[in-house]
Amino acid sequence: MLTIHPEKIYISSANVDMRKSIDGLSAIVEQNFKLNQFSNAMFVFHNRHCDKVKILYWDSDGFCLLYKRIEHGKFHFPRGITADKHTVTQEELSWLLHGLKIEEIHKYNSLKNAR
Repeated sequence: MLTIHPEKIYISSANVDMRKSIDGLSAIVEQNFKLNQFSNAMFVFHNRHCDKVKILYWDSDGFCLLYKRIEHGKFHFPRGITADKHTVTQEELSWLLHGLKIEEIHKYNSLKNAR
């Protein structure tokens, strides 16, 4: 089982050429996002049709690149993002990778100490 606990998860708002691999995607992180690609963060990229996703992260001694292609339908990335990148939680990334629309999911607030 693969367990990853990034401090932040960034989603690219722009389409990315899926022929890019670790070096090309890490260059986007550094040049376009102005972020450190060696940080404890995940960087999520998608193609024009939103049916392919690549996730790049640094794993203390090397880069890891995850690739997912959905066979039917597409991933529903957040719309209307004007910045180069957008942050999401691990839970939201999981929803996204399972084909759900992040904008339409409303989580109930915790009822700690409600009384």
